[in-house]
Amino acid sequence: MITPDKGKYALVDGLKTFYIMAGTGTPLVLIHGGSPGACSLVNWKLNIEALAEAGFTVYAFDQPGFGLTDNPKDYSLDYRVSHAREFVNGLDLDRYHVIGNSMGAYIAARLALEDQRVGRLVLVSSNTLAPKGSAESQTLAKKHSEELRRYSPSIDNMRALTSGTLYHQELVTEELIQERYAMSTGKNYDAQLKRAQAPRPRPLSEELRNLRVKTLVFWGKNDRGAPLEQALLLFQLIPDAELHVFDSSAHWVQWDQSSRFNRIVVDFLNAP
Repeated sequence: MITPDKGKYALVDGLKTFYIMAGTGTPLVLIHGGSPGACSLVNWKLNIEALAEAGFTVYAFDQPGFGLTDNPKDYSLDYRVSHAREFVNGLDLDRYHVIGNSMGAYIAARLALEDQRVGRLVLVSSNTLAPKGSAESQTLAKKHSEELRRYSPSIDNMRALTSGTLYHQELVTEELIQERYAMSTGKNYDAQLKRAQAPRPRPLSEELRNLRVKTLVFWGKNDRGAPLEQALLLFQLIPDAELHVFDSSAHWVQWDQSSRFNRIVVDFLNAP
């Protein structure tokens, strides 16, 4: 199991940035989401080793204001896109694939649109990136967003939050709750409050039509905050895309369906 002591730090735009590097092979960058307690070691716990063992050099980093990375002065999502770009530039990669989960999928899509080094793109359950859809979908998404904004650090609150994130409740272990809770406190909670005041990012709906990389979209049928309608709308926007929807899966598809998720990602990235 990947643990914090196996991580590294890089100075990215003046911020001490934590990341995990595992495996050898084609570079693959993983970008976590933006919910309380999100970070590389939590969001990608069930994926990093499997993808590394499948022949990829996996880079999973903590965004500014998350995990073990310093807090920034700028809490906008645009700055997190810039930080991600600088992180990748520091790795000096000729070519890489990228996977983004939830709000991290917005960052991943921006990289794919703006960086010709991106080979293939995987997007996972992103209300931030997808078109807003019907009034019903917008109501569900707004309710979920408000729940995240109201979060204040406590074990009970994190248990409730994580129970809503995952479909398979046996995955909501005390270990996961404690790990995610720890990553939602202190300087990371300060960052959460400041992100709530930051400007919203520009929509990418029209820009996504210009994507020139093969794209795989994952979604959970049972996602409370990113309705399935949004997955279909996102899929329809992106040329040369594939959509894989899991039943019995909520927002963290990479947890609820980790084995299948990992196999499908590997097949997609390795396909001619």
